[in-house]
Amino acid sequence: MVYMLKDIDTFKNLNKNKLMQILKKEASNIDIMDIMKACIFLSEDAKYVQGNYREEYLKSYNEAFITRLKDLKEDKKEYKDHIDNNDLQKALKVLKEQETQVEAGEGFDPDFFKIYKIMSIYTTFILEESVHPPGTPFPGKFKVKYENGVYLCPVKENQKDNPGAVCGFCIALQDESIV
Repeated sequence: MVYMLKDIDTFKNLNKNKLMQILKKEASNIDIMDIMKACIFLSEDAKYVQGNYREEYLKSYNEAFITRLKDLKEDKKEYKDHIDNNDLQKALKVLKEQETQVEAGEGFDPDFFKIYKIMSIYTTFILEESVHPPGTPFPGKFKVKYENGVYLCPVKENQKDNPGAVCGFCIALQDESIV
């Protein structure tokens, strides 16, 4: 039987390899048209980003979500670790709430959201990286950093309870140099 993300609550002691199979199955349902529509959404969304860092913003979001989709599909590593099922369930709950908004025509574009959902889980639970890669720009010329093995985010504290963000389950910590 092939499971999908919606089936994950049926698992106990889920390991990374099983989650990878599920994510790869989800990713296989994304075609070139979905990717093109997601890219159009990002470009349209970037219109509202300050001009002085719009290009960097687009590059970072394309890297975080679109380019990494290929990385997921080609990932052949054997991951032996188990996943904290409680943390995964919390993440899936956040994404399900966001999906409800998307289905109601609010928030993200549906084609982008399919990719966003998969990549958020992949980077957090498989790669153990921040959802936004180091260098991702935020207003005020702040960026996500990777220092001494820790991902630091300039907006984590301000966004962790935002139902439209994945900050609540992202592994990045608040960058304490930014108050």
